[in-house]
Amino acid sequence: MRILVVIGTRPEAIKMAMPIRELRSRGKAFDVRVCLTAQHRELLDQVIKTFSISVDFDLDLMKEGQTLFDVTSDVLLGMGRVIDEARPDVVMVHGDTTTSFAAALAAYYRQTKVAHVEAGLRTGDKFRPFPEEINRRLCDALCDYHYAPTQGAKDNLLRENILPEGIVVTGNTVIDALLDVANRPDTPGDPAIEKVGRNSRLILVTAHRRESFGAPFVQMLTAMRDLARNNPDVEIVYPVHPNPNVRGPADEILGKEERVHLVPPMDYVRFVHVLKKSTLVLTDSGGIQEEAPSLGKPVLVMRDVTERPEAIGAGTAMLVGTTYRSILDNTQRLLDDPELYGRMANAVNPYGDGLASKRIADHLSTLGV
Repeated sequence: MRILVVIGTRPEAIKMAMPIRELRSRGKAFDVRVCLTAQHRELLDQVIKTFSISVDFDLDLMKEGQTLFDVTSDVLLGMGRVIDEARPDVVMVHGDTTTSFAAALAAYYRQTKVAHVEAGLRTGDKFRPFPEEINRRLCDALCDYHYAPTQGAKDNLLRENILPEGIVVTGNTVIDALLDVANRPDTPGDPAIEKVGRNSRLILVTAHRRESFGAPFVQMLTAMRDLARNNPDVEIVYPVHPNPNVRGPADEILGKEERVHLVPPMDYVRFVHVLKKSTLVLTDSGGIQEEAPSLGKPVLVMRDVTERPEAIGAGTAMLVGTTYRSILDNTQRLLDDPELYGRMANAVNPYGDGLASKRIADHLSTLGV
């Protein structure tokens, strides 16, 4: 079976690395080709190197000041050419990026089967997150095989009249990648960051959502600043996304804070090891809501809605919104209340057991495309 795996961003690469490895480990059963759109370039290349992913096609589309119009049209045109050359039986995409939606659309135009890893996530609000919510809904409508990470994601697909025989509950492939990397030696990093967490409590931050830009982002950053000021035993590590809408406000509000460390995006091995020694996570991101609970780290989600309600239901994550007061108060409560912290840290992760990639490969091996 010829499978074309399409990757555009760093999170996609992390979550597709182990399915690629599993498929390629099965000898002649699968002929796996990998195409990078490079919707994001530098951050993506870090992960490709970390997991030693051999790449067959690279569209290298990232350009300064690119818009959603640019990415969508460039991926659609580029993937049309790649599909014509590779002639895959199945195009495999991941999640909710513009790359995934446009690649799925290109495959549909070529009447090629599409498999969607991490299918079925929903917030129910088409603008939160933007444009990811619509990307994944459209992607699922175009796809033939839906690899849902949870039963809740499967239920979402069934409500949208996706045929049940095309849905497989697999767990999330990010857990496969996390467990692989957590057992590796740490990579050398910033000497200042090496010391963080030894004699203090560490809050790890990831925040870069497009819908957070502007006033909500300022409130999030201000809450982080005051958490550091109010708690002498707390340090914050924030790998800052290079987007000027993130970098500018972060430097302005947090840049001079002694116990706040603004660092460049880390390679994935380094990131996982910082996550391992953290006390808790503040995030507006998606994947870390799945990763952190596997390491016993409570997650406070700085968003009003999440497409990962299983973490909220399981008690591993808490939705705290984007207002200064809610972020500050809920984080302080978690820092001050050992009983609440223990409940969240010891809750069972609902996102899988590290075998999602095997289940995906097992399903594909039954298709006889």
